Amino acid sequence: MFNRILILSASVGNGHVTAAEALKKAFEIKGLANEVRHEDVLKFTNPLFRRLYGNAYISLVNSMPEVLGWVYDSLDEPWKNEKRRLFFDKLNTRPFVKMLREYDPDWIVCTHFLPSEIISDLKGKGKMSTPQAIVVTDFDMHAMWLCRNYEHYFVALEETAVYLRSLGVSDEKMTVSGIPIDPKFAASKPSKEMRAKYGLDPDTPTVMLSLGGFGVGRIDTLLDGLRAIKTPVQVLAMCGKNEELKSKLKKENGNQTGARVIPIGYTRDMDEYMSASDLIVGKPGGLTTCEALAKGLVFVIANPIPGQEERNADHLLEQGAAIRSNNPATLGYKIEQLINDSNRLTQMRQNAQTFARPNAAFDIADTLASLGDRD
Repeated sequence: MFNRILILSASVGNGHVTAAEALKKAFEIKGLANEVRHEDVLKFTNPLFRRLYGNAYISLVNSMPEVLGWVYDSLDEPWKNEKRRLFFDKLNTRPFVKMLREYDPDWIVCTHFLPSEIISDLKGKGKMSTPQAIVVTDFDMHAMWLCRNYEHYFVALEETAVYLRSLGVSDEKMTVSGIPIDPKFAASKPSKEMRAKYGLDPDTPTVMLSLGGFGVGRIDTLLDGLRAIKTPVQVLAMCGKNEELKSKLKKENGNQTGARVIPIGYTRDMDEYMSASDLIVGKPGGLTTCEALAKGLVFVIANPIPGQEERNADHLLEQGAAIRSNNPATLGYKIEQLINDSNRLTQMRQNAQTFARPNAAFDIADTLASLGDRD
């Protein structure tokens, strides 16, 4: 049993933080450590770097996704930009290093490449000996995840393991685990029960519309496409903390003979809403995708971010667990075709569950326990 486990993320989007919280929960449920702590590494940087690093990604996603895709591809060359960590060191790592030394964990687990590269640099300079595990939170592994000094990698796919082997990583230093999601997504919750719980028609096909990351104009376009569906369907519009959008959708009357749009605000019960659904429409981020797969949802890919989401989309399509809508005008048509082909929908939902790894967080925790502590 470990004394202390430190899990490090970076609040660049929600996925890395969500994965870290899932691992923390898994360690606590398993009782594998006396104390499990999760920290956002950006909290220990200076305010300027925190704003630039944390906001630049979101800004590019919303305003210039094509530029983000170009940056993603241009940096995806092993070891090409290894000196980038020195830039961070010059800005401010002392509070972070101070926290690491004072906490003195048995293992450090990183769900973002920023803390992992800092720790790798410290280990390479002989300033730290704590073992670190790196948990990659997308299906593909970008070169920025590569470190010189680490004890173990956890990756989503066997294909990613093949890539690591080509770079000289031994099988003993990596595990194909899947991407960690909250353990509650592994629990079976019958769809009709969940629909009844949330006031939905138990027999009507249900589509979850994940609106995170979409701009206002794109949201309207997506909703117009869904409202064009003539087959009875209920659409769960997941508005998150966007109260303005939720209020707007409540005031609008959908086509009651076809799609019924039901706005849902911020919720901690996403697993239950997914259990109530058949399909999910949205952007295939690593964590959202894995949560949806765990619930056997067919992914309807819309406007993936160039780079990692495009690659995630490729894997979903290869596994027969997704369809893609490149034109909002045909979104409703493609969904309606799938809903009305029950055999195809059933097969795709089975494909999603086959591809899923709902117990990834527990598997990672168990593997680390088997590796033992540094003593």
